[in-house]
Amino acid sequence: MAQWSLNGKVIFITGAGRGIGAATAAELARRGALPVLSDIDAQALQVAASAISPAPMTHVLDVTDLAACEQAVAATLQRHGRLDAVWANAGIATIGPVAATDPRGWTQTIEVNLIGSYHTVRAALPAVISARGYVAVTASMAAFAHAPHMSAYCATKAGVEALCDSLRIEVAQHGVDVASIHPTWIDTDMVREGEDSIRSFQVLKASLRAPLRKTYPVSRAARDIARGFERRRSRICTPWFVQGVHILRPLLTTRIAMRDQLRAAPAMDAAFREQMEQAGTQAASMSGRVAGLVARD
Repeated sequence: MAQWSLNGKVIFITGAGRGIGAATAAELARRGALPVLSDIDAQALQVAASAISPAPMTHVLDVTDLAACEQAVAATLQRHGRLDAVWANAGIATIGPVAATDPRGWTQTIEVNLIGSYHTVRAALPAVISARGYVAVTASMAAFAHAPHMSAYCATKAGVEALCDSLRIEVAQHGVDVASIHPTWIDTDMVREGEDSIRSFQVLKASLRAPLRKTYPVSRAARDIARGFERRRSRICTPWFVQGVHILRPLLTTRIAMRDQLRAAPAMDAAFREQMEQAGTQAASMSGRVAGLVARD
């Protein structure tokens, strides 16, 4: 397929205040796109926007609110007159065994990552169809590699991949392409917070083998994703080896593939219980930043 020129393309991005969203928005702008940034964190959104020239349109947005998503899209259309692509990227992560993890954190992960993606896509879809444009949703390698203590996160990422697979068939008749995006560990606040403050996450990551254990630079993810947009790919994997993991996904639930995590699970349980006893269930289940987001809902 011929390369899709990003020059002048209006791209609405959620979760654009930090991490992959912020870095890729800047990369898309460097390639000529007009990113529209949204995030629930107004301060982070301002910092991300300051790195882009010309200054992009921004929205402080809670993706769990469908009406707010619709209003943000309407404002974008009023400003730019068109919407060529939407990228549902907003997400949070919580951790812990199903029997003990913070229940509000678990359900809020579903609300933000899965239902928020639906709200974002639903709000933008009529305009994107009119533009014969592009829809992208951030999944993860966790969409098909399901780790212990990550049930909420993995469920949402498997869910958004399924959402993309269904939507791709629905909108092909309108000339719209749909991508699910599958990063592994990327050097973002989400991953760093887990490494710094969540003990069961520390045990999980240490149990993995190379290259699954490695954390990759956010700049690499931004380039891979922007290149995927230019090619209107249906699946964007970053880095490259994630594509191989996807191809091998039927083997991931065999006992030989799960052996390291089966060995790690008791130590993860012990680390979670220890942190829970010392600091409470919430502290063992999520970073302080995510706890603040959960508390506001």
